[in-house]
Amino acid sequence: MHKKVIPMLCGAMLLSGSQWVLAAADKLPASTNVKLGAAEEFCSEFTDPKWREAQVIDGVEIQESRMCNPDNPAEIAAFVKGTNNISMATLMETQLAADAITVGNDMDGDGDPDHYIIKLEIAELNGHSPDMKEPTTTFDIAPGIQPTFWVYAPKTRDMSTLSLYEPVANPLLRAPSPVIRVEQGDIVWIVLENSHYFPHSIHLHGIDHPYMDHGGEGNDGVGQTGQMDVMPGQSKTYVIKPRQPGTMYYHCHVQPHTHIPMGLQGIFIVEENRPNNWVQVFNVGAGHVRHPSVAVKEKYAAEYDLHYQSADKELHEMVRSANDPRIIARRMNQEYDITDAKPDYFMLNGRSFPYTLRESLILMEENKKVKIRVLNGHEEEFALHIHGHKPMVTHYDGVDNGPSSYIKRDVHAMVPAQRLDLELSGVDDGLNSFGQGVWMFHDHVEKSFTTNGIGEGGDISLVVYKGYMDERGIPKVHGMSLAPYFTKEFWQGKYPAWQDYDAWKSLGLPEISNKKQAAFVPPPPAPAKADSTAQPAAAEQSSFFGQLFTGLVLGSLGYAGFTNRQRILELFGKK
Repeated sequence: MHKKVIPMLCGAMLLSGSQWVLAAADKLPASTNVKLGAAEEFCSEFTDPKWREAQVIDGVEIQESRMCNPDNPAEIAAFVKGTNNISMATLMETQLAADAITVGNDMDGDGDPDHYIIKLEIAELNGHSPDMKEPTTTFDIAPGIQPTFWVYAPKTRDMSTLSLYEPVANPLLRAPSPVIRVEQGDIVWIVLENSHYFPHSIHLHGIDHPYMDHGGEGNDGVGQTGQMDVMPGQSKTYVIKPRQPGTMYYHCHVQPHTHIPMGLQGIFIVEENRPNNWVQVFNVGAGHVRHPSVAVKEKYAAEYDLHYQSADKELHEMVRSANDPRIIARRMNQEYDITDAKPDYFMLNGRSFPYTLRESLILMEENKKVKIRVLNGHEEEFALHIHGHKPMVTHYDGVDNGPSSYIKRDVHAMVPAQRLDLELSGVDDGLNSFGQGVWMFHDHVEKSFTTNGIGEGGDISLVVYKGYMDERGIPKVHGMSLAPYFTKEFWQGKYPAWQDYDAWKSLGLPEISNKKQAAFVPPPPAPAKADSTAQPAAAEQSSFFGQLFTGLVLGSLGYAGFTNRQRILELFGKK
């Protein structure tokens, strides 16, 4: 048997020789080290560290916030007391207009105001200007990513930008449109001052409001059924006295298929009536509520607003394609087809990962509970998943259906415009919580944790337990470096995600050569010539069995030569 082994091995070696030749010809290129661009700091020193501390301003108690970018405490005081009830020193530490929030008298004697006048403007972010090449009044959702937005904003008294020399939008002008809070049974006037170049309105979605106001004007924000839209330069007052509490919604109802995706949408909350209940009227940018209501504090240690939304790059760039509103209107309303649209950017509270980590973390403590209000502001389905926890749904669309309807799960599905109230518990029992640490949360529709198709990005953020964050608001993670995510190059698709995983950078990009590369797949055979001497195409192709037969023949000849080598040598020696 051993005599047959050698020719078979020789044949096999000869048979595979052609593959060695092909491998040498198609040698894979080496990995190249892609230079990482300048990475932004996770958290700069721009924010005053005192903003993160618990404090009292003009009698308003403000909770601690360990975020990298916490809300300005002076603005929180103004949002609670009203711009008419705070000191001039506090007002000047904000950019709010003096009449942005007018808080009235306590009419029922329960220790808190019962009449509010809330003024909103409309701002454009990352818009087009004939005086500048780059977008004006900029708002970055991630490094170098600047979709155009239209947003409702608290009325301001100052510039739309941080200064004459910085195009960055002032903090009051940002996506998402601000969360608005009022108290059950209060009389609320919402004044829309249309500072934009298109007609707009406010529809109070799910909020108890009359169809017509006392003056005989429409109050539902729908031009086709009640009241003409608010034209540029005009104002409109919506009057409500909500009888039911809950997490609601507000949005523009003018061309809603484009105006809502452009950013004219926000969470609207009616708090339960309690004595001495001074609510935080605005929560700009959503996230941590630093002055929760009395009813919330009865059950929870903290409260968070989570506004999820997405942006179709085509729509958001179309808006800055011209300066003439007529041209923009034609492109948006006649040329843009939302049925062909696809979202490119996915955001939590107006930012995409990694910027979500600066201001939209959920901070937890063991054995404590927090309240989370969630809005699906997408045009598609949404599936919130929080790692390491199974939060419980207590309210659907602002309605408490009773403890028997409460559902505890780790994926919470929501349709567009739907709201959920969640109870997140830090009790380490393997059900409510799996224990302390740094836990990710995100929309589990997989494209939602990408940014323009690049991952990981999108609406990813973290639940961070006390002790797992430093004094600057940076989570103490133990995995890969986050530095690449803070570069523009990563989101431009220039930087390989796993290049730095090993010392050899073996998962970097392959070297790019100007020399034409050999095809990985051999080209098809040329067609047979049409003459009498041409052989069939099948005969020209070498089959596996043909190669095996040739290998066996050559191997047998080699074996015969090896076993008879002495005779062959003697034969040549005689000559």
